[in-house]
Amino acid sequence: MSESISLKEAERRAFRSTFDDGLWDVFLGFFFLMFAFAPILSVYLGDFWSSAVFLPVWILVYLAILCIRKRIVKPRMGVAKYGRSRQVKMKRFTVIMLVINTILFLLGLYAAANFRAMPGWTVAVVLGLMLLMGFSLSAYFLDFNRLYLYGLLAGFAPLVGEWLFLNKGASHHGYPIVFGFMAVFMVVVGLVVFLRLLRENPLPEEEISQEEP
Repeated sequence: MSESISLKEAERRAFRSTFDDGLWDVFLGFFFLMFAFAPILSVYLGDFWSSAVFLPVWILVYLAILCIRKRIVKPRMGVAKYGRSRQVKMKRFTVIMLVINTILFLLGLYAAANFRAMPGWTVAVVLGLMLLMGFSLSAYFLDFNRLYLYGLLAGFAPLVGEWLFLNKGASHHGYPIVFGFMAVFMVVVGLVVFLRLLRENPLPEEEISQEEP
């Protein structure tokens, strides 16, 4: 029994190490740049294109992350294979997130169509709850504890933004400020974690010898 428990714990730690490189923090940071800049760009590009222009950025960042993980992270951390229980958990996570994202998409379409008729606090509360729920579920299924912190920040961000809009005259419901802060925070955290990984896990000597001419 103890051996079984230790194997499960070892697998859990190996799975959690997937997010210890900080690269997905950076990706999330770039994702939230859309919330910061889209309201400003919507004045010039419209609601759809102000968000669509970020799609190439996400693709480039995602491809860069895959390349960095393959060439820099994997030689230092190795590759782990997971058991059936972890695979089942990930399948459940995929289904749940698909349902949640579908609901969020439909709610987003409704909110976009009725944005001017909806009170700002209503939009802030609904958006905050959706972000908090999405981050919390992701943190649970992925064993990615930093997502709990990001969920709290994302949940309160629209509320703080609306307060800044109403009381301090911030533009675009304060979204450029609060989500811009979130984006920078995530990117900085991700870079710090990534640099720490490089420092604590130097490249194995055999890898270095292979790279030398």
